[in-house]
Amino acid sequence: MTAPVSLGPPEPVPPRGSTAPDALLMTEQHLRGHHAGFASRFIAFLVDCVVSIGVFEVALAAVSFAASVLTGQSIHWSRQNWWVVAAFFVWGFLYYAYFWAGTGKTPGMWLLGVQVVGQDGSRAGTRRGVVRTLAFPLSFILLGLGFISILFEHDRRALHDLIADTAVIYAWDAREARLRSLAREGSSRRHKPHPRGGNSR
Repeated sequence: MTAPVSLGPPEPVPPRGSTAPDALLMTEQHLRGHHAGFASRFIAFLVDCVVSIGVFEVALAAVSFAASVLTGQSIHWSRQNWWVVAAFFVWGFLYYAYFWAGTGKTPGMWLLGVQVVGQDGSRAGTRRGVVRTLAFPLSFILLGLGFISILFEHDRRALHDLIADTAVIYAWDAREARLRSLAREGSSRRHKPHPRGGNSR
């Protein structure tokens, strides 16, 4: 009989004699997944623009409707009103900071299957999520040059990723890697021999 052939990607197996920290490091490197490309990130950003602007417009319409009901006068919003512009930028900051600091995925990133994580593969967290949101406009202010590194760097990190110590990966790769890691841990525990002299009952 021939051994079955695995069609999936090779699993990272720690070498014999490796210590627990070595195995953990290899697992962390595998959980990082594949770095997302420019096209996926750009399409996700366009989706987020549509979602965030749409929610902001609906909020303005709701405020205008409430004002017309309470006062009998309708409010007409204009982009020339400075406080409307300020409110839009505050909303944009809250939109991205909330999702990047929480799950690491905005609605657009969830749709495209990409996720913001720390450079070490861990969860982005509040600090890195907020710093990334603050640094995000810099990639636009510099005539878009902050995004050039996505095309040429091996880890595809933009300027705001370098500042916030983050990376963008394909979320399904990281999820599958975590599931495989948990499966290996469960299998090793089931097949672990009982210590000599111990009661197996």
